[in-house]
Amino acid sequence: MAAGEADAVGGAGAADGAGSVVAAAVVVGAVEGAGEVVTVVDTRLAVVDGAAAREPVPSVAAEPHAARTSPTTTVPSTDRTVTPLPWPDVGRRPGTSGRTLAVVVAVLLGACSDPASPPPSTVPSPSTAVIAPTTTAAPVAPATVASTVPTVVPTTTVAPVAGPAFTGAASAVTAAELGSSWRPGCPVAPEDLRLLRMSYWGFDDQPHVGALVVAASVAAAVLEVFHTLYDQRFPIRRMEPVDVYGADDDASMAVDNTSAFNCRPAVAEGPPHWSNHAYGLAVDVNPVENPYVLGGRVLPPAGAEFVDRSVYRPGMAVTGGVLTSAFAAVGWGWGGTWSNPDYQHFSSTGG
Repeated sequence: MAAGEADAVGGAGAADGAGSVVAAAVVVGAVEGAGEVVTVVDTRLAVVDGAAAREPVPSVAAEPHAARTSPTTTVPSTDRTVTPLPWPDVGRRPGTSGRTLAVVVAVLLGACSDPASPPPSTVPSPSTAVIAPTTTAAPVAPATVASTVPTVVPTTTVAPVAGPAFTGAASAVTAAELGSSWRPGCPVAPEDLRLLRMSYWGFDDQPHVGALVVAASVAAAVLEVFHTLYDQRFPIRRMEPVDVYGADDDASMAVDNTSAFNCRPAVAEGPPHWSNHAYGLAVDVNPVENPYVLGGRVLPPAGAEFVDRSVYRPGMAVTGGVLTSAFAAVGWGWGGTWSNPDYQHFSSTGG
């Protein structure tokens, strides 16, 4: 390139000849001989007065600029897309000394890459990669999975709700009060008997007061037994003197009545003899739940479903149970161990 045959314009601008102005942010130019080729490396803005392009001038070969990529749709690349400059010619003002090249570079909207980016390659890229916007999925909360490990619930033993305190008392009884359960010739006189009034728990889980007639000699022991049963809430269906049922033992058993004294013979095999009930020395408890099995007979008949003693149900007398233990504690025997088991029967003599 000959000295004085080319002007490089940079900075804010340059004035030439009669006042034509060329302004550019950055212009790097080169003029070669008569061919006068200008290579634009990077530009920002140029303004030339209206007279700048009146004569034909050599063609300007523009360095391609990269299209500005959308911040949301394209990925920045070192490749650039060639965009030809839109002006056909630029020229010199006629009559000026020397040759001053006026270069007009327009601002291409969105045509320049980031200033900090390296100079664009001179090899055009065949295409610009476009990437669809990335959608960031919201974090998914972890699913709640029901645990398969069984939850251990602490077992709390709750004591029974306290009820009224046990009450029990023994009083003398007259022949009139004994009614049909006593008659002259019985093995015990009325003055040798006692009427017991005492508390018991019913099958309705409520406290009640019942009555039994027993021999005076065992009154204290029987009160002790029923005190224990009450404290343990052992259920008793009902407790009434057998006179209420006309001294009919079958009728009393049929309604599951707990009774004691009744001047009658023993219900047993062999010759007739007085029952321990005729002395006031025996008590039958819950006859339905604790039937008397004599040969092929079940007394009372309603107790047939309780002949099978393998399954415990409330009110039953069983070995080591509350009922049998309470009587054993005062030295009484139980008929449940007999060859003809009488599960309801307890006596001071064991018979």
